[in-house]
Amino acid sequence: MEGFTAVRIPLNDAFETGTPIPPSFCEEGNFLESGNPIVMSIQRENMLYPPVKAYFRELGYTVRGEVNGCDLVAMRDDQLIIVELKRTFNLDLVFQAMARQRLTDLVYVAVEAPRRRQSRWRHITALCKRLGLGLITVSFVQARPRVAVELTPGDFTFRRQHGKRTRLIAEFERRSGDWNVGGSNRRPVVTVYREQALLIAAHLAAHGPCRARDVREATGVAQARDMLYRNVYGWFERVAYGIYGLTEAGQAALAQFAEVIRDRADR
Repeated sequence: MEGFTAVRIPLNDAFETGTPIPPSFCEEGNFLESGNPIVMSIQRENMLYPPVKAYFRELGYTVRGEVNGCDLVAMRDDQLIIVELKRTFNLDLVFQAMARQRLTDLVYVAVEAPRRRQSRWRHITALCKRLGLGLITVSFVQARPRVAVELTPGDFTFRRQHGKRTRLIAEFERRSGDWNVGGSNRRPVVTVYREQALLIAAHLAAHGPCRARDVREATGVAQARDMLYRNVYGWFERVAYGIYGLTEAGQAALAQFAEVIRDRADR
């Protein structure tokens, strides 16, 4: 199956099973004013079957539909392929495909090709890879079905993102406490950076405008000078060369995250 990435199936072959052909598919030369070919939406799930069937027949398989609950079954010698069809990718399709993996390792899911390959589509392909599922997309471009094999079934080899893992562990270990409720998104997350900025803000609130060097030594925040200069949250202001004070936004942040400051003071 490797190497077969995308093919266009002749219209008559694709619909040889008797599935009604939408009138718009029979019009040749349908182009938008921009010059791009018209892409027809798939109206019914069974419209996926004829092009996918034609694709596997081109590869020498004998194909049957609706065999013991499987949408499409293809066989060549002793090789068994099962394809589950859905207009859109959803959990029901995943559950069906996982059940079919008890029958064969060669299981595909076939869906309508997305118009735009956004982040959700990347998640879909990653999920199929993780589950060892093949992925087929079908589209009708200017009256011709197009079948694309996006993924072939196979064992998943997990590649860890070591850089992200290192940053995750560092963020976890450097936090002084658990200031965030998992699953909530109404309050800003207290990261290590925000916690350090709060320490700087608390020092400025208690001592007034200070030199960056003094803030660093008093708070133990090694990046204090850079944080004061960059002023990511708008909490600080430069009142003189090398001297920084606290803004109204900084005062409000100290009130909002008072428990963080209290906990650090109690240690």
